[in-house]
Amino acid sequence: MEALTAADLKAIVSRIADIMTAKKEELIRLDGAVGDGDLGLTMEKAFAAAREECTRLEEPDAGKLALKLGAAIARAAPSTMGTLVATGFMSGGKAVSGRQALDLAGMAAFFEAFVAGIMQRGKAKPGEKTLLDVLHPAAQALKQAAAEGASIEEGFRRLRQAAAEGLAASRDMVAQHGRVAYYQEQSRGKEDPGAVAASYILSGFCEHLLGPSGA
Repeated sequence: MEALTAADLKAIVSRIADIMTAKKEELIRLDGAVGDGDLGLTMEKAFAAAREECTRLEEPDAGKLALKLGAAIARAAPSTMGTLVATGFMSGGKAVSGRQALDLAGMAAFFEAFVAGIMQRGKAKPGEKTLLDVLHPAAQALKQAAAEGASIEEGFRRLRQAAAEGLAASRDMVAQHGRVAYYQEQSRGKEDPGAVAASYILSGFCEHLLGPSGA
């Protein structure tokens, strides 16, 4: 595969929706330990709405499709995490609007804008034990791969590795945002629910391109 089309993006969203349903109870458990416990429901609802939007839309422009999917997520899941994920999709979609296919450089631009949008909306930065600690290194890995002329598959293999390393590193961070921030040092050593959810979003992209094993 040389580029992702709108049809690929629809398949990816469907895969993410399946993952969020499968991982709903895990996310509820993680969020219940440090928050209000609704993250699993929020993510399932968000991507169910995005998948439904995919079946309704006939949009060949990959960027515009991402924008519309973000808007659907925002309507369906107006919580903090839902809003951040929606902002990511809308920001990424705006950055690549006008393209029917996204090569590795295009996907790097999408994810760079995805992360920037979340940083601006959430007033957060990497290192504060949030979803950014997964998304930011993943986006940087993709950007570096594109700069080196790597294949799209190689780019997403690097993204997958960077996301896993980012998730692992975030466990030793102290939370600075949301309800989990109330725990301060007690949050160290625990998984951040938002970071875990972000890793599942990226898994949808990686599994579409690489398969579950990344082979």
